[in-house]
Amino acid sequence: MSPENLAAIRELAGPIAAIGVTGTLGWVVTTWLRIKHGYPLEGSWGQKIYPKTNDQAMQRIALLTSENAELHAQLGSLKDRLATVERIVTDSGYQLTAQIEALRGDGKPMN
Repeated sequence: MSPENLAAIRELAGPIAAIGVTGTLGWVVTTWLRIKHGYPLEGSWGQKIYPKTNDQAMQRIALLTSENAELHAQLGSLKDRLATVERIVTDSGYQLTAQIEALRGDGKPMN
């Protein structure tokens, strides 16, 4: 090898090493962020590898599931109440008055 080639290799060795170290650190940080936020990793053949969830995440999922069930129950009761209110509001005034009077025992027939 000529001295010119050796000088060129020495000049490029630093930047090439810096690029290699930067790429490796970037890959490590990216992998760490994926694990931290629960994103799947990729195996050597491109398959998805999901990191294991911890107990705190499982407890949070259980809490959210129970809260979701409670909210669905409340929503169902509110739908029933809304249907009753809609039926009362859309009823004509005469029919409602006749039903109330019939309940009072006035003796008027209901239509």
